[in-house]
Amino acid sequence: MRMAVAVVAAVAVLSACSNTPPPPVVGTVAPRPSAAAAKPGEIVVGVDSITGGYNPHALADQSTITTALSTLLLPSAFRTAPDGSPQLDRTLMVSADVTKNEPYTVTYRIRGDAAWSDGAPIAAEDFLYLRAQMRDEPGAVDSAGYRLITDIKSEDSGKVVQVTFASPYPGWRSLFSSLLPAHLLKDAPGGWDQVLESGYPATAGPFSIKQLDMPRGEIVLERNERYWEQPAVADRVTLRRADPAGLTDALRTGHDQLVVARTDAGGVAMLQSLGDKVVVKAAPRPSVVSLFLRPAGPDLADDRVRTALVNLIDRDEVIKVGSGGGPSTRADSLVLAPSQSGYAPTGPLPQNQAAAQQLLTQAGYSLISGIWVREGRPLAVTLGAPTDREPYLSVAKEVQRQLVAAGVQVTMTTQTTDQLMRSGGTDKGPNILVGPRPVGDNPAAVLASVYGCTPANTADPKTALPGNVVGFCDQSLQPTIDAALNGSKSLAEAIGIVEPRLWRQAVALPLFQLADSVAARAELTTGDLTAPLNAPFASAVRWQRKQN
Repeated sequence: MRMAVAVVAAVAVLSACSNTPPPPVVGTVAPRPSAAAAKPGEIVVGVDSITGGYNPHALADQSTITTALSTLLLPSAFRTAPDGSPQLDRTLMVSADVTKNEPYTVTYRIRGDAAWSDGAPIAAEDFLYLRAQMRDEPGAVDSAGYRLITDIKSEDSGKVVQVTFASPYPGWRSLFSSLLPAHLLKDAPGGWDQVLESGYPATAGPFSIKQLDMPRGEIVLERNERYWEQPAVADRVTLRRADPAGLTDALRTGHDQLVVARTDAGGVAMLQSLGDKVVVKAAPRPSVVSLFLRPAGPDLADDRVRTALVNLIDRDEVIKVGSGGGPSTRADSLVLAPSQSGYAPTGPLPQNQAAAQQLLTQAGYSLISGIWVREGRPLAVTLGAPTDREPYLSVAKEVQRQLVAAGVQVTMTTQTTDQLMRSGGTDKGPNILVGPRPVGDNPAAVLASVYGCTPANTADPKTALPGNVVGFCDQSLQPTIDAALNGSKSLAEAIGIVEPRLWRQAVALPLFQLADSVAARAELTTGDLTAPLNAPFASAVRWQRKQN
């Protein structure tokens, strides 16, 4: 079934390469003079983008808007608490417990009154559908945990779900978040990559979609009158797109009560200029902007070449360009993000042009007329970046500029984020990919999903499962990765073994963890708007405006 709301994709394409941060996009949808102030019971949130692609399980769709909509519209077995730990969501679940150790089995009991907005019950088929897609489809946020599942059984009309795993899995609480309506999506045209391209066919949260207007830059959510739990305090939450100046003006005048937007240094300064009218903080997003170097092909199959390319990149300058001086945080680990407990820098070494030249020479290249050449063929790479997501395109342009200046031929390929993330680990994908590395409440699953080898397809041995986004597999590391996943080795111990070897193999280069500027007017009562992995929409069901 296609989505009920048809929208037109709005894509902002940046112009020529530059080593300075791109200027803010002017005139997207600044508040119009005719726009009325928020009505009583309505909370207007200013945002910088409402770009389509709202699947919270797809790497390609990771964004503040996707997080907001999945938090407010979709049911989850567990939610991330402010401290980063998973907590049972009792608005959906009665219980969820390990009920057998051999085979390792978790039993979920769903509330009898929990239902989708079209009246269909939330049930075992929704668990089955999500597991199948996460296991079989490329570009998923967390495939490792779902691939450990060997069976899902249904009891009590689908309200009791028994999930069996191939091995103990202490991270099972991270599974089955943002469940999707299987009865509407399993036969949807376009398949998994298009099921939430432009909206939601059914919802099951405290809010429902009243309007999703891409050209106008506005999403209107209303209190879900069919919600079985305590209703939201606010009648309506409206997400309204504007440029930095427009966001600041709307907050100053009271047209907006809250701003959640990616900002550069200038945007932060504009929000802070409002003084005591607002409180401005930074909210980390659950993704780290990274470079992924695919270890394949005539050049990058050699780890000396990959390491040389990393050494040719001025990482500080790339971070400066990509973050624009905004609230994003430099990331120096391949598994944990700066916002996560236990995070500590593990690399990389500073840029070393001399080391890069030495490695390329060892690999058989010579610098001829400013171009690295081997056997008459120049060192050439394809750099992939999404056309529809920032700051990835800005980062890619800066990386291209630096590598070209260092004597490497770079061809930029810009596709939709979905196309890039689905092809990144295949022979058709780019040599170097600029994209997000997910940040989740189960870092062992992130480690296994991003850097682990693809397991055998136990459901269909004749069909290969998709690999990780970079197409990387080191069988010597896999026992340690598996041990972290099943809990027989601590995450800290696993990171201590795996990360040094991953750095040496130069398959990924983290840059910075994305963050939004969150600015709230004094009359808005909220919960914690900046908790890692959980901000700022997790508390939206309790948001309310103080009445004068």
